Amino acid sequence: MTDLEFAALSACIHKLTKIDLGCYKPQQMRRRLDNFVASQGMPVRSYFALLERDPRVLDKLRGFLTINVSEFFRDADQFDILRSHVLSDLVGQTPSINVWSAGCSIGAEPYTVAIMLNELTPKASHRILGTDLDSQALATARAGGPYSAADIRNVNKAMAMKYFTMVDGQWWIKESIREKVQFRQQNLLTDRFEQGFDLILCRNVVIYFSEETKATLNEKFSRALKTDGWLFIGGAEGLFHAAEQGFERRFASLYQKRAAPMRSAA
Repeated sequence: MTDLEFAALSACIHKLTKIDLGCYKPQQMRRRLDNFVASQGMPVRSYFALLERDPRVLDKLRGFLTINVSEFFRDADQFDILRSHVLSDLVGQTPSINVWSAGCSIGAEPYTVAIMLNELTPKASHRILGTDLDSQALATARAGGPYSAADIRNVNKAMAMKYFTMVDGQWWIKESIREKVQFRQQNLLTDRFEQGFDLILCRNVVIYFSEETKATLNEKFSRALKTDGWLFIGGAEGLFHAAEQGFERRFASLYQKRAAPMRSAA
C-alpha cells in the first residue's frame, strides 16, 4: 500500500466509521492494514469501492480495527485481585456500585463483573454499563451469546451451570445475569464520558493507540471516576505517568484515583 493509498484509506475509514487512525501508533496500524487489505484478495482501490457499498465488508473492517478479542474471566488471576481487593471493598462501602466496561466487545467482561457481584451480593442492584464501537459485537453482547467453549474456558463447571445455558454446543448467559448489564454503542475517541463511576474496566483496548491518545483517554477515565474509584487495565498495559493522570498504582493492573492529579513541574 502506497502512502497515498494509506492516506485515502484512512480518510475513507474516518468518514464511514468515525475511527481516526491518527490516534493509533502509525507504523503498527500501517502494517496491520497492509496485511488486512492484502488478505482481501483485491487491489486497494477496489477495496475502497467495496467499503462504500457493502455494509458487511465495512463491518468486517470495523471488527478488525476494534480488536474484538474477549473472554470470560480473561487473566483469571487479575480478576481474583479485582474481586478480593476492589469489589469486596466497594460493596461494603455502598449499596449500589456503578461500573463501566469500556470497549466491552461481545460482553464477556461486563458479564464477568455481573457474575462476580452476584456472588458477592446476590440481592443487591448494581449498575453495569458496557460500551463498544462495534455494533455486531454489541448485538452478541445484548443477546447474551452465543459464546464458544473458548470464550468460557476460565469459568469453572459449577459457575457455568449456574450462569449459562448450552444450546446446540454454544453457550448463552442466563437472563438473571443478562438483565444486570446495559449496553450502548460508543466511540471512546470522540464521545463524551459519563461521570461518577466506582470502577472502569478498559482492558486490552488501547494497545495500538498512540501514547498521546492513551494519556488523553486515561485523563478522561480519571475524570469519569469518583475519588477513590478504580481503573482496571490489561495485564500487558501500564500507566507510565499515572500520578500526572490522576492515579496511584495499587496492583499490577489496578489503579486508584487520587484526590487530585500530581502535575509535573513545568
